[in-house]
Amino acid sequence: MRLLSKLLILASLVSGIGFIQFFRLGELKNSSNDLSAEEAAQQTQVTALRLELLQQMPHVGFRNMWASWVFLDFIQYFGDFAARDLTGYSLSPTFFDAIIDADPRFFGAYLYLTNTVSIYAGQPQESIRLMEKGLNSMSPQSPPRSYFVWRYKAIDEMLFLGDNQAAQQSFQTAADWAQQSPDDAAELTASLSQQTADFLATDPNSKPALINGWMSVLGRAIDDNVRQRAIDEIETLGGEILFAENGQVTVRYNRNE
Repeated sequence: MRLLSKLLILASLVSGIGFIQFFRLGELKNSSNDLSAEEAAQQTQVTALRLELLQQMPHVGFRNMWASWVFLDFIQYFGDFAARDLTGYSLSPTFFDAIIDADPRFFGAYLYLTNTVSIYAGQPQESIRLMEKGLNSMSPQSPPRSYFVWRYKAIDEMLFLGDNQAAQQSFQTAADWAQQSPDDAAELTASLSQQTADFLATDPNSKPALINGWMSVLGRAIDDNVRQRAIDEIETLGGEILFAENGQVTVRYNRNE
């Protein structure tokens, strides 16, 4: 009976998601470069209603699947550039609040969270709150590469809030967690995080720390606008971006300035 109940819940969930996605498809078909501000505002209201419906749907036993569906819905929302140019990205925190509530260990979501909520929606405090919420359910080993979330949090604290004391503590935790992780990238990340934590401990306004922070943003940018902002910030700080033939990106700057 328990299996049958779960299958019925799953069928209900799939049907509900299918209806909502069909609703979303119709919305996207009506979106174009000629979208008016009024139409874009109506779309945003529809999206907000859809999110509310998604959050009310049962997902007992299928939380990871539910979070993935909401994330796919967010990707559609983010990718509707005509509408976003008119109404912005104000619903991004709501998407990620729902995703993290259902699956706080959904590592891939955090890459989009920090870019979209901090930079596009202009709400770094909310981005940090959501990461703190997710980190409460993480450990150095689970999910793999969880130490990166501490780095993302540190970068938001340093670059967007100017809270370098909090950033120093987050970078230190990122280093500590990376040292406990078997992941291939852990050793390098531990070293970089420790270096930045040390910079901030001795010089809260450290230019190398700021440049390294924007290099991290550049490395995980999700579109050209974020990449260009990171490059502009690095150059303003006196750094020079170097692009190697193999695609590797590095930065050169005078540490003594």
